[in-house]
Amino acid sequence: MSFADALGTRLTRAYRQFLAFVRDGSLPPRDDLPRYLAPLPELLEDIGYRLVWLVVVINLAGTAFGFYYYSQQFAATPVVMWPFVPDSPMGTLFIALALGLWALGRTNEYANAFALFGCIKLGAWTPYVLLAFFPAWDVWWPMYNFLFWSHCAMVVQAFVLHRIADFPVKAVAAATLWYTVDLTLDYFYNPTGVLTHTTIPVFRYEPWFLDGSVTNLQIAAAGAVVLTVIPLFVALATRVKKLESRQRTH
Repeated sequence: MSFADALGTRLTRAYRQFLAFVRDGSLPPRDDLPRYLAPLPELLEDIGYRLVWLVVVINLAGTAFGFYYYSQQFAATPVVMWPFVPDSPMGTLFIALALGLWALGRTNEYANAFALFGCIKLGAWTPYVLLAFFPAWDVWWPMYNFLFWSHCAMVVQAFVLHRIADFPVKAVAAATLWYTVDLTLDYFYNPTGVLTHTTIPVFRYEPWFLDGSVTNLQIAAAGAVVLTVIPLFVALATRVKKLESRQRTH
């Protein structure tokens, strides 16, 4: 046997052992969903669930860093509004809770729904504003990249939840209510007089376009509105398609 053949044999054996490790029969089943609801390769989902406690720890570390990152905004915000300040850290906290409860055999649909909304909405909103206000961000370039790609990873995480979640209407309604209230307090009306949206590196009411037709705050708010609707669609569409898939198999 040639060196190349021996190497190929060893790599094949190692890959099969890896698959046996990842797919040991303890992972949640995967429904037959359209690609737009389950865009990740099945193997990547399997790896995430097989290493679930590592994923939980990483998310909790991100949550801790996020609370630190928001420390100055906490100091400038009335205490009663603090739950609505740390947007992204709450998203990572919710998905750590959702995955941790699954790993403990105590899957919770409310945690799943809140995690889906948080990871899609805040995971996508941060890269959106990082790009929309790119020239104004006065942050260290490695930090800019860290914020951009770590938040993209939040969106990726959201699309593994279909394996453990059925997204019942009551759970989706609770998440929709929470993130709609959060959206309102962030951008449109806050009884304390202090809007709670994540700080952006430009003056809120300065024009984003040169003609002054759109302000910086409106650009940030538009992204947040759209990204509140998208997870609502994803959750309800996933529920419908999972029910349809199960009906076809019975």
